[in-house]
Amino acid sequence: QVQLVESGGGLVQTGESLRLSCAASGSISKINAMGWYRQAPGKQRELVARIISGDSTNYADSVKGRFTISRDNAKNTVYLQMNSLNPEDTAVYYCNADIILRLSFRYLEAWGQGTLVTVSS
Repeated sequence: QVQLVESGGGLVQTGESLRLSCAASGSISKINAMGWYRQAPGKQRELVARIISGDSTNYADSVKGRFTISRDNAKNTVYLQMNSLNPEDTAVYYCNADIILRLSFRYLEAWGQGTLVTVSS
């Protein structure tokens, strides 16, 4: 019913930047919130940044001042601009969305398949 497709991951060096994108498609009536989580090897998945309708945002302390989340409501797309990357940012980054489905108006929490970000020292 709903798909989240991420793009923009890759291999960069310390101090460089990347921009992740995530587009939601399918039977969507409304998206209440979108966000990015990440999971490093051997660690639990953690929230990186989240943006809700009205453009209220919150960030993990470890990325404040370096990462910026934004969304294009017309395109059902969320972005994560990541600057000043360091090896501790290496992880699989997952897109997440809180969606109200069309017709049924049921709530669905959707996840993308993940995109790998690797930062070399």
